[in-house]
Amino acid sequence: MDRVAKAREIIEKARAENRPLVEPEAKEILQLYGVPVPEFKVATNEEEAVQFAREIGYPVVMKIVSPQIIHKSDAGGVKVNIKSDEEAKEAFNTIMKNAKNYKPDANLWGVIIYRMLPLGKEIIIGMIRDPQFGPAIMFGLGGIFVEILKDVSFRVAPISKDEALEMIKEIKAYPILAGARGEKPVNTEALAEIIMKVGELALELPEVKELDINPVFAYEDSAVAVDARILL
Repeated sequence: MDRVAKAREIIEKARAENRPLVEPEAKEILQLYGVPVPEFKVATNEEEAVQFAREIGYPVVMKIVSPQIIHKSDAGGVKVNIKSDEEAKEAFNTIMKNAKNYKPDANLWGVIIYRMLPLGKEIIIGMIRDPQFGPAIMFGLGGIFVEILKDVSFRVAPISKDEALEMIKEIKAYPILAGARGEKPVNTEALAEIIMKVGELALELPEVKELDINPVFAYEDSAVAVDARILL
């Protein structure tokens, strides 16, 4: 089965159940398009939480998976830097309890677990579907910076490698990525690859209305999509 058919299968399942895509599904679709994401597993009980955290390797991040809980931090549904079996068990139970208190009618699928990555430069790569121009791809500094600085560049898909590199160089904060003040520069080629792949996804999956990868951690040698949200 090709990537479009596999992605459509995930999308159709969500549509049939009349719900948004959850983080593991969004990451699965990104993986189909060759966007690097950290290895992840979804635990449905504390025993699985310990087993999966061990398999992935400590320290790990754990987050609630629920179609009804979009803002996981607000729900107390995020725990980071978990370093042991005991902490994994405790984090699983706390996250599930917090989520239940936050939204008693929410459907709780479990907890997504992935390795806690070293901090990189935080980038946002996104897509919105413009009624006139079609899918517009966005690039900018991620994390809290996107809200505060609104320093982003846009291109309409499809996007070539040269256009992707231009997008990166266009933002005012580019000197930060290029290694200002003796900092190591990030790998702009790896970021350009992700931009191009998001462009391909947008063209092949018209069902996707919006896509947010925030943050992408950019390093000297690579770039990884840490969190992702897809709206249909």
